[in-house]
Amino acid sequence: MRERIGRTFITATAVAAVLVMSGCSESQDAAPKVAGDDGSDTGQPQDDAAIKQSWVSCMHTQGQTQVLLDKEGNIAVPATDTGSGPGGGYDEAAKVCDRKNPGIHQVQKKNSKKFVDMARAFVACGRKNGYPDMPDPDPKDGILVFTAQSFDGAKWDAIQPACGKLPMPGYRIGS
Repeated sequence: MRERIGRTFITATAVAAVLVMSGCSESQDAAPKVAGDDGSDTGQPQDDAAIKQSWVSCMHTQGQTQVLLDKEGNIAVPATDTGSGPGGGYDEAAKVCDRKNPGIHQVQKKNSKKFVDMARAFVACGRKNGYPDMPDPDPKDGILVFTAQSFDGAKWDAIQPACGKLPMPGYRIGS
């Protein structure tokens, strides 16, 4: 009797293993495409520069020609004077281009530490050279956020000769 239970258990285990293996192979075929997957099954991710250029080109197609890709490969979005960010349909265009270029979020996340470090260097320079109450950059993306009351245009202009050689962080003036 024990021998029969043992054989039944081994058979059931083998059948379960076969079912699990067949289930796994089906789900791999149905796996969603990820950023950098061009469908060629070569396993080579897209180049970050190509992803950025594609996103910027999409933004231009959407009418956001103020979005630029500089020679160092950084995406520049001009700040507005007040409010929380660029206006004129920027958010809608960004949503469209984010969907068309899903790798842009991975590229931005990868570059975030670099941008935070650059922003911290700029803030340290600014504080040392006449803008002591300059805010700390956001630790996630390196953006400086000034309230409308805290931004001082004269101090900002005064630090440019000393700090203008450093990469300027993104900034936002508003609430």
